[in-house]
Amino acid sequence: MVDEWLGDLRSLRDLKRSTIRSYSEAVRAFCHFITDPLYEWTATCEERFGTHPVQVVHEWNTAVHVQDNEADAKKRAFTKAELHAFFAHCDDEVARIRAFGRKGWLPAFRDATLFKTAYAYGARRNETRMLDAADFGRNPHGGEFGEYGRCQVRFGKAKKGSPPKRRGVLTVFDWTPDVLDEWFTEVRPLFGTDNNPAAWPSERGLRIGCQRLNSRFITYRKALGLDDGLDFHSFRRSYVTHLIEDGWDPRFVQEQVGHEHASTTSLYTCVSSDFRTRTLRRHLDSTIAAALQTQTGRQA
Repeated sequence: MVDEWLGDLRSLRDLKRSTIRSYSEAVRAFCHFITDPLYEWTATCEERFGTHPVQVVHEWNTAVHVQDNEADAKKRAFTKAELHAFFAHCDDEVARIRAFGRKGWLPAFRDATLFKTAYAYGARRNETRMLDAADFGRNPHGGEFGEYGRCQVRFGKAKKGSPPKRRGVLTVFDWTPDVLDEWFTEVRPLFGTDNNPAAWPSERGLRIGCQRLNSRFITYRKALGLDDGLDFHSFRRSYVTHLIEDGWDPRFVQEQVGHEHASTTSLYTCVSSDFRTRTLRRHLDSTIAAALQTQTGRQA
């Protein structure tokens, strides 16, 4: 039955390998508990049912964790050109809907701002969705960003059995304050947000849901003809990648996205071939220049 169940998860439900392994490990842990002599469940079952439980999850019939990174190989970051086109399309959709006099321009504006915010702070989908208006504030060391110098992420990815992980993310892009200020001062009040702390209110509830974000994202992605290797999490991949390409300190980037280990951040980094080419060329040029300088010094 375990083999059939895991096969169903793989072939019919199309779950990720890491998810299937997590499910099988839960069953393994339960079987370990009920077969442990310390709890005497085996003897109790023999007495009541004439049989006893056994471990049914083994290495030979479950997925083995053999790689550090098991993410879908198709998943990637946006290129800067793709990201620019995506955000431009978001703005165009707002203008198009508003030109027809439809109310839908408000949700479209909200989602456009939310997408930009996810990229601006390298936030995951739920981290972005769960932001409140009060989570944005000043950074005393970055006065040029005004009231939007930092973002307090309160619903970060949690470890098993732990509460959501918090982190403060500093604003790094100069366009971010303008985007947020327009949203919070001019557009968000139109939702009728009295007594609603959510940064991204829903038309019918407290805050927007994940399904709504996914459907909007997929609609825009298809409209632009982008491949399905791009998903909401690609904003986070792009944030890491673009900062590294622009020369930001890797340790700073690691702290910004809340990774405990630098190796985790490196898995998110989809550095473009252009960046690698420029880096290689810069180091080769510096090596050649140093060699020529040494040779000139000897001749002198």
